[in-house]
Amino acid sequence: MKHAIILGTRPEIIKMSPVVREFNRRRFDYFLLHTGQHYSYEMDKIFFEEIGLEEPKYNLNVGSGSHGKQTGEILIGIEKILLMEKPDTVLVEGDTNSVLAGALAASKMRIKVGHVEAGLRSYDRNMPEEINRILADHCSDCLFAPTEKSREILLGEGISGEKIHVTGNTIVDAVKQNLKLANKKADALKELGLKPKKYFLVTSHRQENVDVKERLKGILKGLEKMSELHSMPVIFPIHPRTAKMISEFGLKHEGIRLTDPVGYLKFLQLEANARLVLTDSGGVQEEACVLKVPCVTLRDNTERPETVEAGANMLAGASPEKIVICAKKMMERKAEWTNPLGDGNAGTKIATIIEAQR
Repeated sequence: MKHAIILGTRPEIIKMSPVVREFNRRRFDYFLLHTGQHYSYEMDKIFFEEIGLEEPKYNLNVGSGSHGKQTGEILIGIEKILLMEKPDTVLVEGDTNSVLAGALAASKMRIKVGHVEAGLRSYDRNMPEEINRILADHCSDCLFAPTEKSREILLGEGISGEKIHVTGNTIVDAVKQNLKLANKKADALKELGLKPKKYFLVTSHRQENVDVKERLKGILKGLEKMSELHSMPVIFPIHPRTAKMISEFGLKHEGIRLTDPVGYLKFLQLEANARLVLTDSGGVQEEACVLKVPCVTLRDNTERPETVEAGANMLAGASPEKIVICAKKMMERKAEWTNPLGDGNAGTKIATIIEAQR
């Protein structure tokens, strides 16, 4: 059997890396297809190099654009390659436009689709990612659900239980595998002059936050108050989209240390040693949970409710006051929660399930 693994963004590269490593170990016949959804492939290339994955066989170089334009271009590009390569299965991961386009292209060509991280729901249809997840799940043949909760969601939507496999989340595998690499290759704290547990780490890139002036202003104000109250630096590796909107809106960011984006291994080190993580990223919520670092989510909802239920995470939205309150509560908690996302063997389980379908 031949397999196609479709990637489009840096989180997908990270989360699919345990599957790719397991495919290599078992000598599967597969190829990587990168859509180039994140601005340019060159920005993603370092991720493959850092975590020791070979470069993709194909790169569509789609870049940024409106949702319709980007999804359409990815769909057309993937279809051409699938027609040429004729794989037996296509694997996608997550909730991006690359995932939706990959699942649609394959299902219309009657190629089996495997969706890694299936069954996540925020129940907020204003999020483009929510639409992508739902549609990808409903045209997939094999749904790799990270938790029992995600399995129950899929069953509740009428998806056959025979298609659903609870594997754990590949983020657990990725954190365990890649943190070892990070500690060998990087020294992010020394480079930034930081001490363990003496700084806050922030990420924010989702359009519902950074494209809305009042929400972005509220987040920055909350971060300023935290820096002032706790006398700790706030480290904010800034996403290009976020930097652009801060500039366009003319927003101030006193007490917040904006840095250039950092590589994945350095970011993992910063995450593991932070006193608290504040983010609107789903993947960062999960990583913080696995690393036993308290997290405050800068959103009104999350498709990772397991992290909240475990006591590893709180929802603060974009209110400065609520951000400060949630941060205080999370810092007062002991990091004794049980990781609800799996045992770190998701990649192995996924490969075993695929192998059994020959």
